[in-house]
Amino acid sequence: MTSHPEAIVDAHHHLWHLGTGRYPWLQDRYDPQSFFLGEYEALCHDFGVDDYLSHWPGVHVDGTVHVEAERERSESLAETIWLHEQHARHGFPSAVVAHVDLLDAGHDASLREQTAYPLVRGVRCKPQIAATATRDVRQQAGSLQDPRWRAGLEALAARGLAWDLRVPFWHLEEAAELIATVPGLRVAVEHTGLPWDRSEAGLAQWLRGMRLLASIPEVHVKLSEFGLPGKPWDRADNVRVIRHAIDVFGAERCMFASNLPVSGLRANTAEIIATMSEAMARLDAVQSRGIWRDNALDFYRVARGETPVDALVDTKSSRRPAGVQA
Repeated sequence: MTSHPEAIVDAHHHLWHLGTGRYPWLQDRYDPQSFFLGEYEALCHDFGVDDYLSHWPGVHVDGTVHVEAERERSESLAETIWLHEQHARHGFPSAVVAHVDLLDAGHDASLREQTAYPLVRGVRCKPQIAATATRDVRQQAGSLQDPRWRAGLEALAARGLAWDLRVPFWHLEEAAELIATVPGLRVAVEHTGLPWDRSEAGLAQWLRGMRLLASIPEVHVKLSEFGLPGKPWDRADNVRVIRHAIDVFGAERCMFASNLPVSGLRANTAEIIATMSEAMARLDAVQSRGIWRDNALDFYRVARGETPVDALVDTKSSRRPAGVQA
């Protein structure tokens, strides 16, 4: 059975226009040593909706979810406004995961400002993380043990907003402990829990964290960004990871996501689709359609009528950004 998609809803991607806002990591302090995939000069240019769609020749894009792109934090609301302008012009994105500092005492006011814009479905606010699995940041401000997280996450749950969780695999168990204290909070684990250590010991630690997260019914996972620090793309290895994640969460709680344009540093979209299709070959048609499309629509509460269906890219007129693999 093939699981090649008839249509996709991309649960995680980014857009930016460097003349519209400030993106410090792209404009002010290029630092490949701190970026998880190393050299990323190919990303340091505008990446708009047309550029995004040019990566999907022959693929129906039925909707997308934009996740905040590390824009200057004083411009978080401006990013949301700009994304609504893009939606009005192009029909994409279909939903927005905005940035709000959930640890700030004024997070309620920020959430009110963000949710005045109808595409906002969730928030990404990243915890303080350890640089490696052997380091400990538990006593640092912003770590998953910081008591301020509880109030911020409760505010999300009260508003029906999701939390996009982005931590490497060595923090997954701690994240599950925190999430369990906030009943009703919906969570999307980004990038398959970032299993950067593919040794047997590393995968065992990753699986422990993923199983704890999956034990909480409101937690879902984005099957995305399988690129590894300092290593080339390995389809067989990534297929193994994807199958583990589906086994742990069940197909109904998994969402396909591209992480464009960042994912282009390791693989083009044709390779990403081929890898996902191989990993999903054992699933039935309903499960496959759920992962490729329907689960993201449901999780981010995007009504089918709100998405521009059949957005099939004309490859003859598509524009591809220089320096980024398609």
